[in-house]
Amino acid sequence: MAAVSLHRASSAGRPETIDSSRRDFGWRTILFNCDCHSFQQVAFQLVKAIRCDFQRGLALANVVHLTGSATVFKGSRERCEAVSEVLGAIGLRVTVDQ
Repeated sequence: MAAVSLHRASSAGRPETIDSSRRDFGWRTILFNCDCHSFQQVAFQLVKAIRCDFQRGLALANVVHLTGSATVFKGSRERCEAVSEVLGAIGLRVTVDQ
């Protein structure tokens, strides 16, 4: 099956990116707000991590800033951990959970 990325609002009204290419996509990567990175830094790292465009990265960074955290990706455990590693590479606070 081809990889499919979907963008939708979560039940809390927050935008999410979902990788439904695998059956085991009950995991999520949560990004937490910090005051040590600019919106642009976070957006560029989101572009790398979840393969979105810069505008989407900025939108997600804004949600994280306004709400304190946001689910930025849903997918398999392995993919969520990979996203977490990319985000964490610049010192962003992230967690992966089910």
